[in-house]
Amino acid sequence: MNYYSINCEDGNIFSGPKLFKPEIHKDKRGYFFESWNNENFQKATQKEHTFAQDNESLSFQGVLRGLHYQLNPQPQGKLIKVTYGKIFDVLVDIRKSSNTFMKYYGVELSDDNKFQLWIPKGFAHGFLTLSEYAIVNYKVTNPWEKNLERTILWNDGEININWPMSKLNLDKPKLSKKDASGKELRELVKIGEIFE
Repeated sequence: MNYYSINCEDGNIFSGPKLFKPEIHKDKRGYFFESWNNENFQKATQKEHTFAQDNESLSFQGVLRGLHYQLNPQPQGKLIKVTYGKIFDVLVDIRKSSNTFMKYYGVELSDDNKFQLWIPKGFAHGFLTLSEYAIVNYKVTNPWEKNLERTILWNDGEININWPMSKLNLDKPKLSKKDASGKELRELVKIGEIFE
């Protein structure tokens, strides 16, 4: 599996996140690819990571989940992949001292391209479902802790994510009550609920 550093729109490279692109071997029988290789992953991230649990979600077209993150002492790194369908997956740098603070990166992940996105601690994550439905799998480095989870508004004007709503002929996404009542990142900065 090949891996790549990723850039934000201004050209700066994010420190930490990686996009993994597998080598897919196809023939008339079907396909084969390596979906996980611990040695390759540790080499790509230049850090020792242990995953605590795997999660799976089913989301229908137009559903937006996020932007979520988890505070210390149990921040979550996430490795995201789609086993069915297609999503627009987004990460936002919420490390105050980073030169890419408040910048985002978005990429289509699908069962067709089989890309995986590594989102280390210090980043918020969300996605918009583009296909009729999508099944998304997450490997996470810490279990979910309700009291430590935070949500940034999906349409925070300072982050200004270019969600591909026009592909779905929607003005706004389908949101949970929790996601609809997320906070702006500046508000979370003021109360110290981000990363240094």
